[in-house]
Amino acid sequence: MNDEIIKDNVTPEEPQPTEEAAQDKAAKGKQDKVDRKLAKQVAELREKLEAKEKEMAEANDKFVRLAAEYDNYRRRSTKEKETMFGDGKADAIERILPVLDNLDRAMAAVPETDEAKKYHEGVKMVIRQFKEVLAKAGVSEIEAVGQPFNPNIHNAVMHVEDDSVGENVVVEEFQKGYMLGDRVIRHSMVKVAN
Repeated sequence: MNDEIIKDNVTPEEPQPTEEAAQDKAAKGKQDKVDRKLAKQVAELREKLEAKEKEMAEANDKFVRLAAEYDNYRRRSTKEKETMFGDGKADAIERILPVLDNLDRAMAAVPETDEAKKYHEGVKMVIRQFKEVLAKAGVSEIEAVGQPFNPNIHNAVMHVEDDSVGENVVVEEFQKGYMLGDRVIRHSMVKVAN
């Protein structure tokens, strides 16, 4: 009986860990340590990647803005060059128009001698050549006489009462006007009927 009591009070012994179980536990501990280290490295790499992506986005934004500014600068300077060239061309043509006016006045004089007729023909050829050069440069005469008065191309210096023509019609031109393309170089000086 005593033996029976002792047997009932004895607790069974816990199984002793085997060497394999101990190695597995140690390996699991090492693996957990490696996993934590890798997770930390992955987190650091993600932070670095996000920082580099942000830096790249900022650099790309700067590049796009710089490219847009350069494109605007290129268009603006091209337009300025064209404007300056057009202004210079118009200014040069405007300065030589009085020469053409004087040649036209010379043609208005009626030659009386044969020698004067020869000079007259020479002046006529010079005027034709002058007008051809102007036409090649894009210059055209403004039509005035018989046309409705247009303040954008005509400069009215006189008004006359004339019932034989319509109202606001140019009846006489005192000085020819010229255009360079769509741009007025010199307005026509005209007399307009009221």
